[in-house]
Amino acid sequence: MHLIRLISFGYLYLSTGPDGSPVPPAADRIEDVRDRLRHPAARDILDLDGLNPRVQDVVLNTPGARELLANPADYATLPAGPSRIAIGCAGGRHRAVDRTKES
Repeated sequence: MHLIRLISFGYLYLSTGPDGSPVPPAADRIEDVRDRLRHPAARDILDLDGLNPRVQDVVLNTPGARELLANPADYATLPAGPSRIAIGCAGGRHRAVDRTKES
């Protein structure tokens, strides 16, 4: 197994390149979860960050979230798997947690 760095970002807050297109963070793999995770405003957690237990509860109880979390663990077992995975949603403080995990 190898170390994987998870980078959380918001598509609404990406800087833009010279041509005006959004520039995602440097990563070996980008997971777009905008259509897979529930919008936090619906649960009154928009102003909280990803370390808050309420945010974690909402995210982990979203259908498909646990399967999404299993993917990085699967990648860690690949000999040439990604070492940096960027996970992007629309935006907000709820997703602003950058962690390095060894799976």
